[in-house]
Amino acid sequence: MIDRAAELGVGGVDILHRQMDLAEKEPLNAAGRAYLRKLKRHAFVNGIDLICLSTHQNFVSPKQDEIDRNVEHTKKCIEIAYQLGAPCIRINTGRWNTVDFDTLMANRGIEPVLSGYTEEDGFKWCIDAIQRCLAKAEECGVILALENHWGLARTPEGLLRIINAIPSPWLGVLMDTGNFLEDPYAKLKQIAPKTVFVQAKTYFGGGEWYTLDLDYKQIASILADVSYHGYVSLEFEGKENAQTAVPKSIEMLRRAFA
Repeated sequence: MIDRAAELGVGGVDILHRQMDLAEKEPLNAAGRAYLRKLKRHAFVNGIDLICLSTHQNFVSPKQDEIDRNVEHTKKCIEIAYQLGAPCIRINTGRWNTVDFDTLMANRGIEPVLSGYTEEDGFKWCIDAIQRCLAKAEECGVILALENHWGLARTPEGLLRIINAIPSPWLGVLMDTGNFLEDPYAKLKQIAPKTVFVQAKTYFGGGEWYTLDLDYKQIASILADVSYHGYVSLEFEGKENAQTAVPKSIEMLRRAFA
């Protein structure tokens, strides 16, 4: 991916943690650090910045041991980002997991709350868990970028409730342009002032679960209005072959954000 990014002439790569050659549930050991140094060097000699480490968490659980595991996992990912020189990690709130993902998508991102609990419980668990990660984030100089993903951050109100409850320079918003399925521009405008990183979805060939016809000139204008100068990272989620769809996507984004 680093080699392909260099061929395409883009500035950076947003790494997905689950695709790395690292043991998911083990501490970062000497072999893991050597692997990260190899990636860091390979990116540097190819003129590619490692701009973000996209990770997965689930802080929405009544089980304290599960939240503890996810907090430790997030701290490990902060350390990985630090070793790579990546300035931020993507984090999620997690979700109730009361339906499978295909059903979640069929329901437009809406899922039932776990029986016996309320959304208020979920927000408390999530806010407390993120707060536990902030000291490590500050120590490593890595910003936590909370995505408007499924779960508690499915709406701008839910996302901003968490962000505003934790006033820290080491926590901001990751704007995923494709995760507000209705009235996206008004909702993206709500989260734009807190945005520190952008993942821009495209759907050439039709989306895997849904397709949005996004006006990127309008999205670029929304971000310009709040003086956003950060990265815009392509997240291709269509069925067309990536060898043709990714270059088209990059060209389209370059025109929109020029």
